[in-house]
Amino acid sequence: MTIAILGTGSYLPAEVVGNDEIGRTTGVTDEWIRRKTGIRERRRAAPGEATSDLAAEAGRRALAQAGVPAERLSYIIVATSTPDHPQPATASITQHLLGAERAAAFDVNSVCSGFVYALSVAEHLLRPQGDAYALVIGGDIYSRILDYSDRKTATLFGDGAGAVVLGPARDRDGVLGTRLLTDGDHHELIRVPAGGSRLPASAATLAGRDHFFQMEGRGVREYVTRRLPEVIHQMLDGMGVDSDEIRHFVPHQANGAMLNDIWPSLGLERAHLHLTVESQGNTGSGSIPVALDTVHRSGLLQRDDLVLLAGFGGGMSVGLALVRWSPVPVLRPLVEEVVAVSVPTPVTV
Repeated sequence: MTIAILGTGSYLPAEVVGNDEIGRTTGVTDEWIRRKTGIRERRRAAPGEATSDLAAEAGRRALAQAGVPAERLSYIIVATSTPDHPQPATASITQHLLGAERAAAFDVNSVCSGFVYALSVAEHLLRPQGDAYALVIGGDIYSRILDYSDRKTATLFGDGAGAVVLGPARDRDGVLGTRLLTDGDHHELIRVPAGGSRLPASAATLAGRDHFFQMEGRGVREYVTRRLPEVIHQMLDGMGVDSDEIRHFVPHQANGAMLNDIWPSLGLERAHLHLTVESQGNTGSGSIPVALDTVHRSGLLQRDDLVLLAGFGGGMSVGLALVRWSPVPVLRPLVEEVVAVSVPTPVTV
């Protein structure tokens, strides 16, 4: 059984935060942020919004596009590193918000690689089952864990969530393969030190600002520059796919300047590099599905196009998924009204 992406959806909070606002606390200019990151603005969740709220709205839009009602879902998997609570799983709250009572719901935390990890898990769960469906969501609210005096991190991140519906394909189109890799010896490059079992919350951790997101930017860039081309070439060679066959490359929207620098080394000369980071920022686990939804709803993906999704992030981890695009649902639409989504036009290099 081949498993396909039957629908996509995304949700970005209403508040737009420009570089001038970020610059007031980080001490850098709009020009500096654009040159270093390629980011012009990002979104910020409202005070009453939690990750599950963003995830549920993105999920509703994906389900509407696929024509699959929430009651038909067997699984809901939420990739996030900013959960609503340490427990229960954010996916369980998302399940409640969607009314998907039959779905088993759980979270995946591989930081910014999380969506591809969750996609791989869902695809493997569905493949032997036949008539079953999964909702895979990536979403984060990094605005709640950023130190807004740290220009290395506060300039990069925005809030948002994206989702895909997975289900049985009519033919051989769909998810052709995934590859997951973790280099745990680099786990300290990206971290939130406090709040877990190793460093529980205390007055000392609060005073030390250890509950904020921390990143060694130079080390992360060196890791991605070295590792991402290696893993892409290994995956394509192992699957017998020529790099010239790839038509679309949708990466984690980590940093636009970094992605443009790395792009020539990937060997995907005939592919389009899709960047949405300029207007959305880095939305963590949400960045790949939000970008995929943006590209899909802009009409840029055609039937049989090979699409390579690439996540990389804390752990350190890399996740790849190769998809032969087949946007037609296998079921007749069971949701009558498809939600219209207003999305920014992607920057395609």
